[in-house]
Amino acid sequence: MGLFDQILGSVAGSQEAGGMGQLIGIANTINQISNSTGADTSTIQSVLSVVGKQVHSSLQQKQADQGMEIVESLVNQFAGTNPDSEAVDSLFSSSTQQQVSEVAAERTGLDPALIQQLLPTLVPLVLNFLQAGGNPLLTQFLDADGDGDVDITDAIQLASRFLGK
Repeated sequence: MGLFDQILGSVAGSQEAGGMGQLIGIANTINQISNSTGADTSTIQSVLSVVGKQVHSSLQQKQADQGMEIVESLVNQFAGTNPDSEAVDSLFSSSTQQQVSEVAAERTGLDPALIQQLLPTLVPLVLNFLQAGGNPLLTQFLDADGDGDVDITDAIQLASRFLGK
């Protein structure tokens, strides 16, 4: 198999970590959240960005305290597109959950209580993105805005373009 075929396979393999199907699932979930809350997708992406930064901080702390194996285990256990309150509780204290909701509310204008209700959906999405980011070819490809930093917004923009939305 040639390099081009490997690249296409790594991007298109929906069952593999980093597959386009995984990213499209994330984008579809964001669209569903947008539809159910009445907020536009860019607002939900902003909330997801705030949540993502806190997930990043939490995972860094867990890595420092307990090691990389624990972090990988958490990501593998809780990554997905389905709500999971255990994912939120495993990464955030209740005060951190409230703080994340308030920061996201300040940035977006959404009700902090609504954002707190969305955390069980948003945290697994961020973890799902981290699984998607594990593919180095895809990571480079996902830097949609060319800033050298692949974040959840880059992935959603790419998947949304793929879906034609």
